[in-house]
Amino acid sequence: MSASSQAPVTYRPIGVIRSEHEAAERTPIQPVYARGVSGRAEILPEYIEGLRDLGGFSHLILLYHFHRAGPAQLIVQPFTDDKPRGLFSTRHPQRPNPIGLSVVRLLRIEGGTLHLEDVDILDGTPLLDIKPYILRFDGAAEPRSGWTETIDEDTAQRRGFRGFQPGGLS
Repeated sequence: MSASSQAPVTYRPIGVIRSEHEAAERTPIQPVYARGVSGRAEILPEYIEGLRDLGGFSHLILLYHFHRAGPAQLIVQPFTDDKPRGLFSTRHPQRPNPIGLSVVRLLRIEGGTLHLEDVDILDGTPLLDIKPYILRFDGAAEPRSGWTETIDEDTAQRRGFRGFQPGGLS
């Protein structure tokens, strides 16, 4: 089976993510490097009813479309590493299906707006889905983190911010 023999899969956004991040090169690469950075998800009216019961969760998994990513590459240079890596061993945005994933903190819900924290997502990003983070289901026992375990924390911190100045933007 080849990719060309597969029927295309189409998704429609359920909303849009709003954040202070307007340039990819100054956006933290993961929520851990965006601690305390607020944002929001504005849900389209036809999906607001689906937010019922979400307020009891502290964290959400947001799935979104990397709308400003370049063409897919199978070998990429991770932001925290000097060595080229296979795309699927990274969270690099230039993917065959440019789908992003972030675990963010849910602060509150006001109507169709989710107020969030630890947001590492570009402003205007199309939101595809929301899932509650559930420790019982999502917390892996004894995880291994592959090549990323060879990157020291100072290097990861320095490169993870990608020009973003925590607390420096309004």
